[in-house]
Amino acid sequence: MAETMTMNRVIHEAVRRDLARLESALAATQDGDLARAGQLERAYANLHRELTQHHEGEDQNVFPYLANAGVPPDLLTAMDDEHHAMAEALGETRQAMAAYASSGSAGDAERARTSVVRTRDVVDRHLDHEERELEPLLAPHMQSAEWKTVEKKLRPRSVVVSGKFLAWIQDGMSNEGRAYLRATIPPPVTAVLGRVAGRAYHREVAPVWRS
Repeated sequence: MAETMTMNRVIHEAVRRDLARLESALAATQDGDLARAGQLERAYANLHRELTQHHEGEDQNVFPYLANAGVPPDLLTAMDDEHHAMAEALGETRQAMAAYASSGSAGDAERARTSVVRTRDVVDRHLDHEERELEPLLAPHMQSAEWKTVEKKLRPRSVVVSGKFLAWIQDGMSNEGRAYLRATIPPPVTAVLGRVAGRAYHREVAPVWRS
């Protein structure tokens, strides 16, 4: 049976995509290419920010809701522990990317790539765990008024933040993800916000993955 697409899975797809792109890009860098190093650090910073915002939203809104809905405490504790492990891994990769951006050296690029590989493993284990065990427990509540209130709290708090988010998730989105987005948000809204309010993403980050 095909998995049901959700906004959570759309975000997870974008996270997995960017980590894979970054690992591949770091493996193909040239020694001393400071311009490319700066581009990749900027792209990673975007991913780091989007993933951090996603997890902060879960910590502050989703997990408390699920606790009240009767989700086993040990599962939510495991989710929280995995979030901390991811934050640590992402921070280590941020430091490795900063070192590479400063030097542009092949050695620092390889160290950054190795860090990305470790971070991908930590992130993938959590995303898989959440999709496998937590999402099925949330699914029966997703049409409730209480969950709709949580969803409102999870929305980006400004037009610019919304635009960057929509531009990011649509950059290389799967057909399944795109169909879900069209069914969830009116296409004119995603087009305007993604292209206009999200123009900084298209100017500063999207070209990094085309180089």
